[in-house]
Amino acid sequence: MAGRAEKNVKLGRLPLDEQLNALRATLGRNAVLVEVLTRTQELHLPGWYLTAGCVFQTIWNVVTDRPPEHGIRDYDLFYFDDSDLSWESEDAVIKAGEQVFADLPVQVEIRNEARVHLWYEQRFGVPCPAHDSTEAAIDNFAATTCCLGVRLEPDGRWRVYAPHGLADAFNLVVRPNPVLAPRHVYETKTVRWRQQWPELTVLPWPEPSDDEVAPSGA
Repeated sequence: MAGRAEKNVKLGRLPLDEQLNALRATLGRNAVLVEVLTRTQELHLPGWYLTAGCVFQTIWNVVTDRPPEHGIRDYDLFYFDDSDLSWESEDAVIKAGEQVFADLPVQVEIRNEARVHLWYEQRFGVPCPAHDSTEAAIDNFAATTCCLGVRLEPDGRWRVYAPHGLADAFNLVVRPNPVLAPRHVYETKTVRWRQQWPELTVLPWPEPSDDEVAPSGA
């Protein structure tokens, strides 16, 4: 355990350029993730990223010496196309993805982030402003550790979007991001994550400040 913790801290304290190199090396150990990245280029999706659990959980697995694919439920593939907000348009992309990823042993969940505001409130109970990019959607995950996306550019370079940096992911710290997702979403997810990765340090959801608490009788 001490060796694992030392490795985590070391990665989390690297200069940012070295953290990016470490990220690519770490994610490269998940062969399924790399294959999804590679095949996604065939779909020619605007503004796409592979994001969420498949990315940060691969990091957790590698730094805790687990198999890279351990505990990953699905592979979230986001794109942004506001030229057609119909379900039919998104469903056509989903069906094209099913063909591209058909022989992989995982579920690749494809979502057009330009449409999220149309269904988010019904699913999560709070309204969601319309996103203006895939990056804006990633910004709104329930935990800052989730706010991480990667894609392969046509020239083979890895594009990384990490608005909160990489240190928490390498250090196994889960930090709340109370900008959109409600508290119960964060707490439900972190309970499950701690069962699968007990090494995690999960920080609590912030309590409302006095200014945010309604006065009695209001």
